Amino acid sequence: MSDRTFDTLDIFTVVTALGCGLVAGVFYAFSSFVMKGLGDVPAPQGIAAMQAINVAAPQPAFMVGLMGTALASVVLGGWSLLHLDEPGAGYRLAGSVLYLVAAIAITGAYHVPRNDKLMTFDPQSAEGARYWATYLTNWTAWNHVRMAGSLAAAASLILSLRVG
Repeated sequence: MSDRTFDTLDIFTVVTALGCGLVAGVFYAFSSFVMKGLGDVPAPQGIAAMQAINVAAPQPAFMVGLMGTALASVVLGGWSLLHLDEPGAGYRLAGSVLYLVAAIAITGAYHVPRNDKLMTFDPQSAEGARYWATYLTNWTAWNHVRMAGSLAAAASLILSLRVG
């Protein structure tokens, strides 16, 4: 066992890694069973359920985790850029960038616009069913990327503690 002590940066890194892992877990749930379950019911019910999820998701309980971790990643990434010569800084920077790209950029650039478009359809419409068929597959594929990237971010931040 090491006699290394944890400082404020280490604690901030652990909290950020936990946030990345928490968000990765949410994405994992969607990738592993939520979207499958929604796809297994008739399109109108799946569409209506996903529309309800899209209304419920941007509430404080989820947004604090998603965006709080983003803010922590910006702070940690900024610190890392200013201290690249310090042990673990490269891993901290990589973890921060991974989270910001995987969880935030992909969500904003890909998932939110498709979720917004899904909200415009009447769940009972044939047009909605056509959109739903491709939405399920493509949304889930990119969600796998969000999950893997968020998990890799957590791992990178954890590794930064080992080399620091």
